[in-house]
Amino acid sequence: MRIAIGCDELGLAYKDMIIENFTKKGHEFTDVGVFEGEKANYPSVALKAVKRMTEGGCERCILICGTGIGMALAANKIKGAYAAVCHDIYSTQRSILSNNCNTMCMGALVIGMKTAETLVDIWLGLRFDPNCRSFEKVQEIYGIEALQ
Repeated sequence: MRIAIGCDELGLAYKDMIIENFTKKGHEFTDVGVFEGEKANYPSVALKAVKRMTEGGCERCILICGTGIGMALAANKIKGAYAAVCHDIYSTQRSILSNNCNTMCMGALVIGMKTAETLVDIWLGLRFDPNCRSFEKVQEIYGIEALQ
C-alpha cells in the first residue's frame, strides 16, 4: 500500500520508525516531513500529507503530532480526508471497519512507540466492507461533505 506520512517535530521518531518497519512489510511511503532539525506547524503538515492522498498519489495517510487531535482536526477540513485519532486497538479497528477512515492520527505524547507500531499494523491490515451495517452511515457522512 502507498501511504502519505507526516509529523511535527514531536512525532519525528514515530514517523521514522513506521517508515522503517513497514517498508520492510512491502508498504511504500511518501514522507512529507518534518525531517531532523526542522519544525513545522501540524496543520501545514496535515495539509501536505492529505493532499498527497486525496490527489491520488497514496491510498491512506498517517499523521503524528503530540496528541493526534490537531492533525485530525486539520486533516478533516480537507475534502476527501476521513481522519480518526487512533490510540487503542478497538478505535483503530472501528476507524476502518465502521467509518472507512483513510487517515490515521496518533499522539507521540499519548502512546508509546510499540503501541503505535501495533496500531499501524492493525490499521493497514483492515479494509472497509461496503456490505457492512455502517455503509449507510458512511454514505451519509459523504453526503454531508458534499454540502460543503
